[in-house]
Amino acid sequence: MTPSLADARALDAADPLGPMRARFALPAGVVYLDGNSLGALPAATPARVAAVVAEQWGRDLIGSWNVHDWIGAAARVGARIAPLIGAAPHEVVVADSTSVNLFKLIAAAMAARPGRMTILSEAGNFPTDLYVADGVASMLPHARVRLAQADDIAAVVDEDTAVVVLTHVHYKSGRMLDMAALTRAAQAAGALVLWDLSHSVGAVPVALNACGADLAVGCGYKYLNGGPGAPAFLFVAERHQATLRSPLSGWMGHAAPFAFTDEYRPAPGIDRFQCGTPSILGLAALEEGVAMFEDVSFADLVAKSRALTALWIDCVEQRSAGHGFALASPRDPAARGSHVSFAHPDAYPICRALIARGVIGDFRAPDVLRMGFTPLYTSFEDVWCAGDILADVMATGAWDHPEYRTRAAVT
Repeated sequence: MTPSLADARALDAADPLGPMRARFALPAGVVYLDGNSLGALPAATPARVAAVVAEQWGRDLIGSWNVHDWIGAAARVGARIAPLIGAAPHEVVVADSTSVNLFKLIAAAMAARPGRMTILSEAGNFPTDLYVADGVASMLPHARVRLAQADDIAAVVDEDTAVVVLTHVHYKSGRMLDMAALTRAAQAAGALVLWDLSHSVGAVPVALNACGADLAVGCGYKYLNGGPGAPAFLFVAERHQATLRSPLSGWMGHAAPFAFTDEYRPAPGIDRFQCGTPSILGLAALEEGVAMFEDVSFADLVAKSRALTALWIDCVEQRSAGHGFALASPRDPAARGSHVSFAHPDAYPICRALIARGVIGDFRAPDVLRMGFTPLYTSFEDVWCAGDILADVMATGAWDHPEYRTRAAVT
């Protein structure tokens, strides 16, 4: 049965997360379905950042490193992220970008498995993961990056594999990998496993310690709502912290950064994976985004994510049937993340036409229309309205105009 607007509103009325929407500064007249690329602005963030600028930086100046604990912010915010990924507080720190953290952990894993020369990853993984892996391999004699299909990873990991680099929820298809099974398979062959959680954290269940995971990274600007270019985070299981060493031995990773000695001595624990001076303004914004989750039931979050994505699939397949859309994400809600992709040969102009009508999703080459559903602020009525507008855009041919075919710099 085709879902109705009344059905969507009834779901919103019963939604335990419904009140969370008011905590975000969402523009009127916009259906925002791109929180999997850039999370919406938490309403509390502007005042928090303004206070850090005017009161801490402006009034207390450099004394804020002590007075306002700027020096502890990276560990503090990391500890607040830890429950969202099934980690202990002392196993997570906020530092640098996802790409830089990938480099640090891939290089550290390679050094921890001497004699093994292969970095194994999924073909079609998020490009920066593959590019960084290739960069690490190019610096090590005889090292190589090997790619395999996701379903073949467990079978091809071997005695030459030092580290397996996988994304938990695929950026394009939304497919969610079996973290526990793949971690076991890699570790049985003696390899370490590094999970990219950028499209997972804050939207789907993640249980790093329950799965016996070794390493992980993730970004702060998607479901964590930390703002554009927000600092990233990394996880190193406690059992590895004393033996792994970051290749970027910056002063914030030193055991005594303000001793100013010439010799590098890595800090104990997770702090050794910090590098340069942290972005205090970025950390302040990220902390507000992470704080949104602290009075939210994760079971409610996951249930809503699955219901929102299921509703979108119904809307597209029932109300835009016959217009060439093919589901490119898993149909099983337990096997997908919180975004849904449909393939269409004209996905790019369709995406542009939707944006012009106030429905913001995104396009991924070569032919994917991708919509993200953030349980904290996406409503069921949002999804229904987006489906209604898509149906109209397709029925009227509104997407088929030259201005929608011109590629913007960011798609």
